[in-house]
Amino acid sequence: MAKKQIVLVLTEPTEGEENEFNRYYEDQHLGEVLETTGWKSAQRFKLVDQAGCECPLPYLALYETEAMEGKTAIEVMNESRKDRVQSGALNKKTAAAWVFEEIGPEHEP
Repeated sequence: MAKKQIVLVLTEPTEGEENEFNRYYEDQHLGEVLETTGWKSAQRFKLVDQAGCECPLPYLALYETEAMEGKTAIEVMNESRKDRVQSGALNKKTAAAWVFEEIGPEHEP
């Protein structure tokens, strides 16, 4: 059985492009990522509070997927990039991604 993975992508807009960045990400990018990668879900968040190490970027995109045999989630994301519209409003110089894989069951109250 494939293991659940969470892909975390931290981003920020290029200077002066926050409105376009948010429009692009919410109205276009998330849907295109889901279509081109086959991932299960996507949702965006904005940093509102923090403790400990400082978060380097204010926006988070969280994607849910399952481990794919022979390819990492980062490889799938990179290989499918050519099939998505790219926006200059997203600061590609500072964007970063991490993939976490489940190691235990989901807990619910």
